[in-house]
Amino acid sequence: MSLTPFLVALFVFAALCALFATGHGVHARRRWRERRRVAASLRLAWCLVFLALALLGAFAGSVLLGYRRLAAEVPVAHIEARALGAQRYLVDVSTPDGAHREVEIAGDDWQLDARVIKWKPRAVVLGAQPLYRLDRIGGRYRDVAQERSSARSVVALGDSRWPDLWTLKRTYPKWLPWIDADYGSAAYLPLVDGGRYDVTLAAAGGLVARPSDAATAEKLRAEGP
Repeated sequence: MSLTPFLVALFVFAALCALFATGHGVHARRRWRERRRVAASLRLAWCLVFLALALLGAFAGSVLLGYRRLAAEVPVAHIEARALGAQRYLVDVSTPDGAHREVEIAGDDWQLDARVIKWKPRAVVLGAQPLYRLDRIGGRYRDVAQERSSARSVVALGDSRWPDLWTLKRTYPKWLPWIDADYGSAAYLPLVDGGRYDVTLAAAGGLVARPSDAATAEKLRAEGP
């Protein structure tokens, strides 16, 4: 996964603060051994300040991991489907960074969901760009009755190892005042055997799904509405 310049800056800031905290800690210990209590206390205070800044920078960077910059309509996923049986498909989801997942879903259509984060102008001035994160992919049935009664198939695409900015914003909205909007977006298209699809996301809009080749487009036309 490639890191954005803003994310790199956060981790560099955290590393520098940790370095300063270590330096002040060493000097505090030395001053304490020399019985220079005031100087030792001052060094220790600076050590704690830089340590807190290092933890803050590392935490901020960690909650942004898994999100990618969104500056214009950009490709976010390529999807390929292979039929396994009636209303069952093996779907391969690949992303621009080279990662891919193979999942089995049931239904007539595939549906891809993403989370989008937009910043307020003051954060944008500091270099923060809109972000997106693929959330999940699943199957959907066109018949509402079948959608209610049939088994659902949904697979998470996000990385749950890291704190999630989306969840933090919704749980503690006052802690993240520089976020202007956080919302979800989804796109879906019919599943066809051998289907190939491209999914893009625009900075001012949502997910857009298109067939990625003429053969898939023809199969979708044959599927009808």
